[in-house]
Amino acid sequence: MLRLRLLCVVGTAVVATAALAPVVSTSASGIPVAAAAAAPASGPTCGGERPAKESGGRYTCSFDDDFNGTSLDATKWVVQETAVTGISALGKGCYVNSPNNVRVSGGQLQLTSRKESAYFQCTSPFGTYTTERTAATIGSYGLFNQTFGRFEFRAKMPATTVSGIHSALWLYPQKHTYGGWPNSGEVDVAEWFSADAGRVYPSVHYAGEDTRLSTGYNCRVPQSSQYHRYAVEWTPTSMRFLYDNRVCFTHRWTPASPLVAPQPFDQPFYVVLTQVFGGAWNSITAQTPTSATMTVDWVRVWK
Repeated sequence: MLRLRLLCVVGTAVVATAALAPVVSTSASGIPVAAAAAAPASGPTCGGERPAKESGGRYTCSFDDDFNGTSLDATKWVVQETAVTGISALGKGCYVNSPNNVRVSGGQLQLTSRKESAYFQCTSPFGTYTTERTAATIGSYGLFNQTFGRFEFRAKMPATTVSGIHSALWLYPQKHTYGGWPNSGEVDVAEWFSADAGRVYPSVHYAGEDTRLSTGYNCRVPQSSQYHRYAVEWTPTSMRFLYDNRVCFTHRWTPASPLVAPQPFDQPFYVVLTQVFGGAWNSITAQTPTSATMTVDWVRVWK
């Protein structure tokens, strides 16, 4: 299969300062769980934008982050940590909450995967292991989730065309209502692989999917290391993916029995951003950079 799935799980909420809880099921990119936090004093504005709906009318902003502070907003995001969840970064790295990997500065979020100067022990509740690579994932689990609407990221991918780097902007179910992955679904708004740097892949994952039809293989993004907009418009009948406001892929799903559309995409999903090293056809090579950064200008969600 062309695309490479990341490992992802969902845990049980703990306290606001402890990122994630133990793994309960497997999916595509790891993510944390956090206790609910107080809402910001003022509501989201999405930069004043209200995109037009395909069905008529306009969307209303429900979540945004312009990363204008000096640190990650803990009322909106939780940082993935292998030490808490046991999730490894594609089996090769360690998810850490470090300013070397997750940083907010100059109105941008920077997520970095790094080959460290020496091997170290990555602590995990399932057994400590030795690695030389760290990685970054943040998510809005327990803090923001939504069913249907427009989810959009303005981001630039790492500046390399050498195999071994993987970035992802995606959505994952708040609860595994229909069972473990892929039964409860997953939406990859934009997956980028450095071995194919001129293309970005949108995908919709669920039980019964035909991967020849559920991934968009022709969404070319010239100069992906420059800022581009990556969006999905999610309705009860379709996922419509827009890159730089142009539709590049649409998918209508028919899940395996006993589910019936719009299941499993009738439940709340949360937002995830991931930067890791690659695998399979996008494997690490001797030429793979020792660090790679995905930079995000903003995240916006409308309903």
